[in-house]
Amino acid sequence: MDIRKVNVNGIEIAYEEMGEGIPLMLVMGLGAQLVAWPDGFCEELVERGFRVIRFDNRDVGESTWMTDAGVPNVRDALKRRLAGRTVTAPYTLSDMAKDTVGLMDALEIDQAHFAGVSMGGMISQTIAIEHPERMLSLTSIMSTTGCRRHMVSHPKAAAALFSKPKTSAEEHVVENVVEFFSTMAGDLPVDQTELIRISKLAYSRGYNPAGPARQLAAVFASGSRKKALKKVKVPSQVLHGAQDPLILPAAGKATAKALGAPYHELEGMGHNLPRDHWPTISELIRNLA
Repeated sequence: MDIRKVNVNGIEIAYEEMGEGIPLMLVMGLGAQLVAWPDGFCEELVERGFRVIRFDNRDVGESTWMTDAGVPNVRDALKRRLAGRTVTAPYTLSDMAKDTVGLMDALEIDQAHFAGVSMGGMISQTIAIEHPERMLSLTSIMSTTGCRRHMVSHPKAAAALFSKPKTSAEEHVVENVVEFFSTMAGDLPVDQTELIRISKLAYSRGYNPAGPARQLAAVFASGSRKKALKKVKVPSQVLHGAQDPLILPAAGKATAKALGAPYHELEGMGHNLPRDHWPTISELIRNLA
C-alpha cells in the first residue's frame, strides 16, 4: 500500500491512489477505513478507466482522531434525533464533506466522480448539495436521506451496531468486526478469510473506538437532506442491497426519489460489498460517468 497524508480543513487525511484515469472519490462509511474498499473492487474500477482515490475519514485509521472532542452519548443522540430534537456533535457531515473537498484541492482535482457507501453516501450527498461544482456524478450506495422515518433497522442489525468488543485486544476487536459484517451480509457468501485479513489490517493501522461514536453523532446532528436533494442537478444514481438489514431498501428508494435518480436494487446483497456484485457496481458507476 502507498498511503500518503495531506493537511486539509485543519486536520490530516490519509489516502491512497490507484490508476491514472478520471478521478473517482470513494467515500467510506461509519467507523470504516480506506481498506474496507476491497482491493479487487478498486481494481475493477481502475480497469474501467478511473483514477481511484480511497481515504480514511476523520476519526478513523491514519487520519486525524478528534480525541479532544470527547465521546458523545450516541444512544441519547439517537433518541433526540428520532424525537425531532436538536443533536449536538463535535462535527457534522458538512465538516466531513469539506475534508473530502480539501483532499481534492490537495491533489489538484477540480472535479471528480463520487461513490459513497452508507455514511459515505451521506457525505457524498452533502457534497452534491454544498459543493456541486466539484462533483461530476454521484453514486449513493446503501445510504439514506437522513429522514427520521428511514432510521429504523432490523433489530439484529441495530444490536450489532451498538455492540462492543469484550476488550480492546486485537483478537476481540477482530472477532467483533467479523461478527458485525457477517450480521450485515445478505444471502451472498462472505469471504471470512478476507474479512479477517482486512480487520487485522485496520486494527494495525489504528483502532479508535471513540471515532465511530463521534461520526454517528455527526450523522444525527446533520438531520435530513431530503428537501435539499430535490434541488441537486448532479447526475446521480442509487444502489442498494435487497437484503440490507441496517439501512433498509426503503431508504434507498426514498433517496432515489428525492434525487430523481435511477434506483438499482442488488439481489442477495446486504449492508456490504459482496464480491459477486463488484462487476455490476463498478459497471454502473462507469456507465453513469
